[in-house]
Amino acid sequence: MGSGKTTVSKELSKTLPEYTLIDIDSEIEKSTQKKISEIFLKHGEPFFRMLETDKIKKFCTGNNHIISAGGGAFENEDNRKVMLENGVVIYLKAASDEIYNRIKNEIHRPLLKRNFSLEKIENIMKNREKNYLKANYTIDTTGKTPYNIVKEILGVING
Repeated sequence: MGSGKTTVSKELSKTLPEYTLIDIDSEIEKSTQKKISEIFLKHGEPFFRMLETDKIKKFCTGNNHIISAGGGAFENEDNRKVMLENGVVIYLKAASDEIYNRIKNEIHRPLLKRNFSLEKIENIMKNREKNYLKANYTIDTTGKTPYNIVKEILGVING
């Protein structure tokens, strides 16, 4: 959340035109004809996570895909397994204060609708970190441009 997944995946897809960019949240919105925030509000997080898992299983196979998954997707063991078995997973990490500044004016983040604060972001990050660190690579996006992050990604996957 706010680490740069959407922005960086779009930039990466420009650099790798032979790859298809698939944003899991966008795919969920397309198939349900509802915004993610609306799904959370009307159906709850468990229902959203079920849809997310279905999309990950559908799209995280084959070759030449750049998959951008939401911040909570990697919390699910089945999702992690599918992602790690079918590709290279990169955890885009950012400092909590930078995340706060990046997303403080956004209204579409369902997990931050109530009690939005730096402490809430820190708590979410702390709870998710153990699973995020299971990714193949970690890249810190703090203070970096999308272009520089893409250069780092290309360095680790072409390494």
